[in-house]
Amino acid sequence: MENRRTNVVNDAELTWDSMGHGVGFHCRRKQLGRATGGRKLGCSLYELRPGKSAWPAHYHTANEEAIYILEGRGTLRLGAHSFPVARGDYIAVLAEPAGTHRLTNTSDGVLRYLCMSTMIEPEITVYPDSNKIGIFAGAAPGGPKEERTLAKSLRADAEVDYWENEE
Repeated sequence: MENRRTNVVNDAELTWDSMGHGVGFHCRRKQLGRATGGRKLGCSLYELRPGKSAWPAHYHTANEEAIYILEGRGTLRLGAHSFPVARGDYIAVLAEPAGTHRLTNTSDGVLRYLCMSTMIEPEITVYPDSNKIGIFAGAAPGGPKEERTLAKSLRADAEVDYWENEE
């Protein structure tokens, strides 16, 4: 009989994905939930270098997130407030405008944390600082991109009448 650990993964077994944009955004990520076949609960291990954030400030309309700080220190913007965070802090991020969040490494060492999320789709993610929205269907943000049927970023003020171009 084959001994398989299909729902168990050690983070040392996974390689880091590296992503970023411009000067302020760069992270390394290991998608633990995806590696174990998780469908409704996502979990990623993140590392941020000093001065970096993984993502712009945003909130979700369908998915809740939780962040657990494993190592280091940073600043969490949550809603209209900013808070220092450090090893051992657990943060619940609700799916609402008051849940607008951005985590930034404001220390001179590595900030390492787990980010867990429900994986509900369709999902609309709102980026209030840049007046954008992201629309995801088929797979939630963080889910398998090959399963997405829709992934669009739009200006939030790009409204059209419901009946426009309908005959």
